[in-house]
Amino acid sequence: MPIPDDVTGDEIDQDVRQELMSLPKGLAEDVARNLVMVAQLIDEEPEKAYEYSRIALRLASRVAAVREAAGFAAYATQKYAEALAEFRAARRMNGGVELWPVMADCERGLGRPERALAMAGEPEVQKLDKAGQVEMRLVAAGARRDMGQLDAAIVTLQSPELASSANHPWTARLRYAYADALLAAGREREAREWFAKALEADKDGSTDASDRLAELDGVEFVDAFDDTDEENGEENGELGDEADEADAVEDRDRRDGDEG
Repeated sequence: MPIPDDVTGDEIDQDVRQELMSLPKGLAEDVARNLVMVAQLIDEEPEKAYEYSRIALRLASRVAAVREAAGFAAYATQKYAEALAEFRAARRMNGGVELWPVMADCERGLGRPERALAMAGEPEVQKLDKAGQVEMRLVAAGARRDMGQLDAAIVTLQSPELASSANHPWTARLRYAYADALLAAGREREAREWFAKALEADKDGSTDASDRLAELDGVEFVDAFDDTDEENGEENGELGDEADEADAVEDRDRRDGDEG
């Protein structure tokens, strides 16, 4: 697949560049450029990102960062079995635990929420940083909801991180998940309160908390230029022209009759 000339491969993280140093220089550059394309496209065009990840994987399947990137690209395209296999491979290579929450979420994607819950109770969770532990809590709550255990999902999300007034990168998503679970349980007043708190923390628009609030408040958004109204207006205009023409003919006939 073509890669823009201005993508050099130097854009990748230093840690990834360090991993690629085990490859011949030319090959390392090719892999790096494909990984840059994955990172650039994964949010907006995940299918294209997936294609670039497969190229990187063919070139350097023994590099943990490449397996990880391939996993995230597969995850973004809902290829959960493939994503899980790549994440497991990356973990075997680098021995880290940071992929544990997304691996558990792949189990959810494969329709195995009970496995995700089991992973939430494994010792690896204690080795995660705070962001990873919050992510694991979100996955566990999602698994509870998959199993129809709404009350348990709500309890799972109740934590010091949820109660904290501090704003972290994960704060908006945690509050949003809690609000959504409350709403699913029919606790609308509390849900509205937590959607508002999520919106307050959501500085980069990572959630649609504002839309959810508007829905709860009964606000409807209407396009300023509705195609249906425009078509109706055009039809009304055409009918009006035809009516004016008919009136003019009638007046002319009446005048001709008077003159006769």
